[in-house]
Amino acid sequence: MTIIDGKQVSSDLKAELKAEVAELSARLNAVPGLTVIIVGEDPASQVYVRNKAKSCVETGMRSTVIELPASTPQEELLSKIGELNDDPEVHGILVQQPLPPHIEEYAVTMAISPSKDVDGFHPENVGQMVLGNLDKGYISCTPYGILELLSRYNIETKGKHCVVVGRSNIVGKPMANLMLQKLKETNCTVTVCHSATANMPELTRQADILVVAIGRANFVTREMVKPGAVVLDVGMNRVEDPTRKSGFRLTGDVDFGPVSEIASAITPVPGGVGPMTIAMLLKNTLQSFRRARGIES
Repeated sequence: MTIIDGKQVSSDLKAELKAEVAELSARLNAVPGLTVIIVGEDPASQVYVRNKAKSCVETGMRSTVIELPASTPQEELLSKIGELNDDPEVHGILVQQPLPPHIEEYAVTMAISPSKDVDGFHPENVGQMVLGNLDKGYISCTPYGILELLSRYNIETKGKHCVVVGRSNIVGKPMANLMLQKLKETNCTVTVCHSATANMPELTRQADILVVAIGRANFVTREMVKPGAVVLDVGMNRVEDPTRKSGFRLTGDVDFGPVSEIASAITPVPGGVGPMTIAMLLKNTLQSFRRARGIES
């Protein structure tokens, strides 16, 4: 059984991006720039934003964080996004979720220029992904990270049955669409399961590749997994643990211990899919920089 080490792959990828940014900086006297906007003071969001900024700086990119109060009117936020769209030094724009209730998420998504939507959420980028034009848009970072893990671990996907548990716009739907594409890392037959799926264990047991992103701790048990399957756990849940100083521990959507005994490969939580999300965000930002400069990948 192979533990798919997303932390190590992320570190390797960041080192590669750092070398590429350094070469481009020396040649062009310019670097990719990522701007993150955070509205309000959600503690988890603040941690995510700090981690993104830190990773950005570590790879030699320019990081800018714009902090706005929770009371910020929607029009003010949209105006700020418009300014960033027009700024040639900004190559990636990300608005951290969740947003305050009075701000419409869809309006924010639509406000970001597709050419700077390095999160891959704009309908134009989603459409390019569905059509298979992956070189013309940006892929949502978490599914993109899973593709990177499959590639770097040389996991055979062609003709395999991939079952995706979850149908969110951030992970489930784009993951299913990507696994359908005719790519080296995909080319699967795909089934999507969700909260209304009947007889879900019957379907998950058919999976050669099982991607779980349902947001429920230890939801997928050993009995739901086919021996020899590759299991990719996207979940990140806090569960009470009185033995920890914090009073909780992080666990995925997969019951890791028992499932790892029968899987051929599996991602741990933490340290599996999670670290890849930021790495792919940086990769998308570098790609945006290259496109803005007319440089082929």
